[in-house]
Amino acid sequence: MPQPQRWNEIPTQLTTEQFETFVLPYLPTGRRGPQPKLSLHTIFNYILKLLYLGCQWKELPIEKDKDGMPEIHYSNIYRAFRRFETHGCFDDIFAGSVGVLNKKGHLDTSVIHGDGTTTAAKKGGDNLGFSGHKHMKGDKVVAFCDRNCNVISPFVAAPGNRNESPLFLEALPLVMGIARQVGLDLKKTIVSLDGAYDSRSNRKAIFNRGMIPNINENPRGRKTPKRGRKRFFIPALFQERFFTIERVFGWEDKFKRLLLRFERISQLHYALKSLAYTMINLRHFC
Repeated sequence: MPQPQRWNEIPTQLTTEQFETFVLPYLPTGRRGPQPKLSLHTIFNYILKLLYLGCQWKELPIEKDKDGMPEIHYSNIYRAFRRFETHGCFDDIFAGSVGVLNKKGHLDTSVIHGDGTTTAAKKGGDNLGFSGHKHMKGDKVVAFCDRNCNVISPFVAAPGNRNESPLFLEALPLVMGIARQVGLDLKKTIVSLDGAYDSRSNRKAIFNRGMIPNINENPRGRKTPKRGRKRFFIPALFQERFFTIERVFGWEDKFKRLLLRFERISQLHYALKSLAYTMINLRHFC
């Protein structure tokens, strides 16, 4: 069982020291032109504020300068957000947070938990589909976390009408990629999933990477038990998912911008989701 620990508050703002440690090394800095009036730290905190409050860009509460005027126009903050997303900064910041967790000993990858979550779309856009199970139009993501509720892998996104089981074959290489990048050893790691991911191809993919599947067997309408050797399954490890990956998805709802998808361009919505997962990982240090 995972060791009990004191949960820290998930940050919604970063101090200058925290920003320079966890974020600034991954942001592009200009080499020409005049110095900007506002620092990247201030602009990044405005993006975090929008993610937390869930407001429109034009409704973002902006501080006043000494003349009583807004210190920056919201369109400039949006322009900086698009620049960060184009350069892949949010993915790099997330990978950096996993590396810091591994270096500081906060990761427990003896068991990793995976699951999917669906977000309804408010205005439409790309990469959407109608989920008959959820009765809404939106998209879904498949993510993985360790036993300490740290998100350890970039997520895989798909339209809401896609089944989660085939998405696992796309998500697992991302887990192995981040493990190589930060120096994680996932040999003999138990991968705990629910019955939606119970398939021969998924189990084989886990075995081929030296890991052990702990998947609740899905009868799929069979009246009698499936013949053959009983598959490896520990119910106690499966029950941990309600205190790990489901808890992470609950923490995600703290960021109101992710409760509904307002962005028509899916990559912008996924950039904000990566930023939210980064803040969940940084709760140990902020």
